[in-house]
Amino acid sequence: MTNRSKVVASCLALLFFVATPLWGQQSPDPIGDALFAPELVMQNQQAIRLTDDQKSFIIAEIHKAQSQFPELQWRLQGEMETMASLLKQDRVDEQRVQAQLDRVLGLEREIKRAQITLLVRIKNTLTPEQRGRLQEIKKKLQGK
Repeated sequence: MTNRSKVVASCLALLFFVATPLWGQQSPDPIGDALFAPELVMQNQQAIRLTDDQKSFIIAEIHKAQSQFPELQWRLQGEMETMASLLKQDRVDEQRVQAQLDRVLGLEREIKRAQITLLVRIKNTLTPEQRGRLQEIKKKLQGK
């Protein structure tokens, strides 16, 4: 395993630990259940009778969101590497780690905000009938 791979693995493990509830139970995703992934909409555009205007709007919103992600992910990777180097020291400076964690979490917040904004805009462009049909499709895919 390369040093870069080790850093990424360590950081992912740290984030998993921070993000996982202490009791280890998974709860339903009420936010994800209320929204529709762009892939789901694209894969079912005929089934939900997506209009050309809706397609154009969704494509434009996806492009807007995707233009933000590379820079944010690049910055996040750099901050994660910094976090890993701080944690690898023999004596860890707690205040520096907490400050670095704030930077990491801030970037993650920006990424999540861009993702949620995209999903909300997609949902808002769909008609009630289209949303209902997508909910049915999601249930079938989940085996419910």
